[in-house]
Amino acid sequence: MMQKTGPGWQPLEEIVPVELFKAEVRSWARRIEVEPREIHVRPMSRKWASCSSRGRLTFDTELLKQPASFRNEAIVHELVHLKVPNHGKLFSALMKAYLRDEAR
Repeated sequence: MMQKTGPGWQPLEEIVPVELFKAEVRSWARRIEVEPREIHVRPMSRKWASCSSRGRLTFDTELLKQPASFRNEAIVHELVHLKVPNHGKLFSALMKAYLRDEAR
């Protein structure tokens, strides 16, 4: 997953409520046809999000302050890991396909 930037990072949007964010994750999960077992939002020090092999998704609370396009990229990234556990060619192709569909 993408690493956070330095201390000068400035959010471009207001905070999205946690339940609305989780609804975004569930909506994307339906589109991608995966079912995360758990969705958590908590402070994380080094990453925007993570996905466990058991289907637990964890997102950094700071992600709630980021633009929708950035949140979508993080959400899709973790959900695609439920289909493809690595960052290989298939993972990259699926990421591009889902995010390209979003841009339309």
